[in-house]
Amino acid sequence: MTPERYARICEMLAARQPDLTVCMEQVHKPHNVSAVIRTADAVGVNEVHAVWPTSKMRTQGSFAAGANSWVQVKTHKTIQEAVAKMKAMGMQVLATNLSEKAVDFRAIDYTRPTCILLGQEKTGITPEALALADSDIIIPMVGMVQSLNVSVASALILYEAQRQRQNAGMYSRTTSLLKEKEQQRLLFEGGYPVLANVAQRKKLPRPLIDDTGNIVADDEWWAAMQMTVSR
Repeated sequence: MTPERYARICEMLAARQPDLTVCMEQVHKPHNVSAVIRTADAVGVNEVHAVWPTSKMRTQGSFAAGANSWVQVKTHKTIQEAVAKMKAMGMQVLATNLSEKAVDFRAIDYTRPTCILLGQEKTGITPEALALADSDIIIPMVGMVQSLNVSVASALILYEAQRQRQNAGMYSRTTSLLKEKEQQRLLFEGGYPVLANVAQRKKLPRPLIDDTGNIVADDEWWAAMQMTVSR
């Protein structure tokens, strides 16, 4: 990893917002999943969540994870499980839903720990999810269309969150709020993607990345990395 690459990853880590996320409830179209993850990365979201039927979780989860290696996708079997995790982290859960009690998405304080709940493309958010949310939010529209594509809606809301957080100085940190283990994962996988793939395939422990961006590992680890698996 070059010094420039290491510096760029460290800059990204410092800007990550671990208390901002989105949760996709059975969003199933691959291009939408990919777009949501890419936008999440762009505004500094490190982890997104998804609720998928058990039969689809592996396929969808694998696709989403490959769409952006910088953002982790955590899957859940039920919306109850997903929301419980968010609330255990102290997050306000906001459902994108057109209702009488819904408020303009720009009126929300996104400097608070926040999860944005996105519904399935055709039917929207389920009644079960709406019952668990703290607030309903809407994107005001003055045309004939009453809804936006789920990935477009998520982008608008996430960038409003970014605007508020940037004004509050939450992107100006010099050190990352991510746990050290997560920082090390991103440094290794992002700085040494080929080696990271080999280490994962061989089930080797993740080496330490020092404060110059170099790998710190013993001779045994390097030997195992270089060993050819006999057939």
